[in-house]
Amino acid sequence: MVAPWVVSGELWERVEPLLPVCPAGKTGPKPLDDRRVLQGILFVLYTGIGWEDLPQELGFGSGMTCWRRLRDWQAAGVFDRLHEVLLAQLHAAGPIDWSRACADASHIRTKKKGARPRGRALLDRGTTGAKHHLICDGGGIPLAVILTGGNRHDSTQLLPLVEAIPPVRGRRGRPRRKPDMLVAHRGYDDEPYREQLRQRGITPLISRKRTRDTNQPVRCVVEHTLALLHQFRRLATRWERRTDIHHDFLALATSLICWRRLPNRIR
Repeated sequence: MVAPWVVSGELWERVEPLLPVCPAGKTGPKPLDDRRVLQGILFVLYTGIGWEDLPQELGFGSGMTCWRRLRDWQAAGVFDRLHEVLLAQLHAAGPIDWSRACADASHIRTKKKGARPRGRALLDRGTTGAKHHLICDGGGIPLAVILTGGNRHDSTQLLPLVEAIPPVRGRRGRPRRKPDMLVAHRGYDDEPYREQLRQRGITPLISRKRTRDTNQPVRCVVEHTLALLHQFRRLATRWERRTDIHHDFLALATSLICWRRLPNRIR
């Protein structure tokens, strides 16, 4: 069985054109191959191992080499663009369900001091932490994810999640950026947010407070996608002090989830 951090030829064909070109140095050793470094980054993402503990015998370079390359790729927006590329291919193949989208959030622990954003968690005995806010289509394909402090209320990120959906190409006409309907639980119950969704042409299907949540059977897809996101151990607990590095891990993980959903005929 192939290890999950091994980059296949098909996936590399989509990643390589997005990478910035590094100028060749006149002196010194040749930089490590980008594909091997990406596998080292994926090894850290999947296993949750510390950068300094990356096994040298794997041939992925040192942990600091992988971290620096991830930092440079984040500055170039590589994995955000990869997510858009894969969404476009999914849209061209037809699997994206734009008839509805689902939003939810999940709290994660923060282990590194000084990590921002962070805040005292509302449901975890006041421990510090962070939150992943996710919006996915009706089939569970991740469209956008946002990182906030653990004390940030879910409802405050409803509109930012909608705005964070990238323009999804892949078919003739204008790129698609919004679903027809947005489904969410009672934590998002706020009439001004409903009105702003309607102004954007999105029908809100948000459960009312102090009533039975009838949207649970529909919302299970976003809960499943959040579970997939946190199977990447580096995301289940936040170790990065730098928000941009953690965001890049999030973008890479959502890209991999989209990659798994691509139909075999176009892979």
